[in-house]
Amino acid sequence: MAMATTAPTASTMSLTSVTLEVADVAGAQRFYSAFGVDTRIGLRASEAPSTGFRGFTLALTVSGPASVDGFLRAAVDAGATVLKAAARSLWGYGGVVQAPDGTIWKVATSAKKDAGPAAREIDEIVLLLGVEDVKAAKQFYVGRGLAVARSFGGKYAEFTADECSPVKLALYKRRALAKDLGVPADGTGSHRIVLGCTTGPFTDPDGFRWQAAA
Repeated sequence: MAMATTAPTASTMSLTSVTLEVADVAGAQRFYSAFGVDTRIGLRASEAPSTGFRGFTLALTVSGPASVDGFLRAAVDAGATVLKAAARSLWGYGGVVQAPDGTIWKVATSAKKDAGPAAREIDEIVLLLGVEDVKAAKQFYVGRGLAVARSFGGKYAEFTADECSPVKLALYKRRALAKDLGVPADGTGSHRIVLGCTTGPFTDPDGFRWQAAA
């Protein structure tokens, strides 16, 4: 694996919001409230056509395996579908579910054992965009003003988040991301997600839409 690189440049753009486009806003609000992430994301109505993999996932990092199980159980009880049951891996413990609106969520921890009781607390939310060319997408976002926190060659890149960012942004190869989530990589139509930022509106090379923060 390539060595990680760090770019300590100052960021002039921030990810300020993540809005999911859903067919049933009221139903999605109930789901995300039960799941425990309703204060971290926005929702808006949309009937934009979308089939197959939408090209992204939202990942929750929590304190330990018991907390992973708690969040996944809450999601399933609220109507989510299990894509990958929680299991231990080389990197920790986690599982993947798909919300009723179609958004895929991963819940994971790097801890192999619990250091305390399960907690309904989220350490971090990461938005992983599945892109065709990580290096090209990274350079696009650097040109827009994002600062790179970590980069592993053409496989993965993560950007620095600040106090305005409820979610951390990262890039991953689309096919590798789909494989990690346990879904086919094929998909067409809308990503069904809109990202808010501190600069003007634009669309990235992979079709993800950004809008100016309200």
